Amino acid sequence: MTRTRKIAVLAIGGLLVTHTALALLQPARIIKINASKYHFTPDRIVLEKGRPVTLELTSSDRTHGFMVKPLGVDTDIEPGETTAITIRPDKAGSYTTICDHYCGLGHTFMKMTIVVEDGSAMTRTSVK
Repeated sequence: MTRTRKIAVLAIGGLLVTHTALALLQPARIIKINASKYHFTPDRIVLEKGRPVTLELTSSDRTHGFMVKPLGVDTDIEPGETTAITIRPDKAGSYTTICDHYCGLGHTFMKMTIVVEDGSAMTRTSVK
């Protein structure tokens, strides 16, 4: 291998390592989600596969659950407190989030959707 080729290979390797390190050091995006009687606000969020995100969960009335089994999330949301969970979704898809604590007659309708998109396919990152 020529000296020029060795330098090029080392330079490309260095760029890849730097890019990977920067991606790992990237601070988690923060999304605030509020639970209240029979709904989550927002009721749909879009996340990027592989990018960390911190969900800041609050309740405005009573204890609610926040469960998304495919993403490994199952926690309680206590009124007046903030529950912060950081996740790094590793699989693209659409996931239903449910309240898994009975909160009244409309409990079965208390759901939200988390969409995880492949980073290369994302044209925008949105919270709806």
